[in-house]
Amino acid sequence: MDFGVGQKAQFSRTITESDLVQFAGLSGDFNPIHVDRQYAEGTFFGERISHGLLTASFLSRLLGMQLPGPGSVYVSQTLKFTKPVFIGDTITAKAEIIEVNNNRRLVTLRTTCLNQDGSIVLDGEGVMKLPKEKEIRA
Repeated sequence: MDFGVGQKAQFSRTITESDLVQFAGLSGDFNPIHVDRQYAEGTFFGERISHGLLTASFLSRLLGMQLPGPGSVYVSQTLKFTKPVFIGDTITAKAEIIEVNNNRRLVTLRTTCLNQDGSIVLDGEGVMKLPKEKEIRA
């Protein structure tokens, strides 16, 4: 397993109404800003917004499946939510390795999520523990 500073990965997904409903059911977060159209129209957002942690979950998919990938596990993740995410927004989750500690099997990544306009909606830093060589499946 060779990881180096500067390695990058990304993927995109469009937020749907179904995503909000399913995430609310899974998390138990039925805050009306997410699930009640009439309520949300009366807020400064003017419409429902996605759960911040739904957006953050795209980072889990990116780091767990692509970089560093299967077998790695989260140690920590910072999150700064910078803009709202709306139904119909296409979010691109990005990660770039900024530090590698081979002795401890840790990889630190800059993590961001951008909307279809290229605006950062989530910014942070993740640390992942790499699996031992014998734990990696071919």
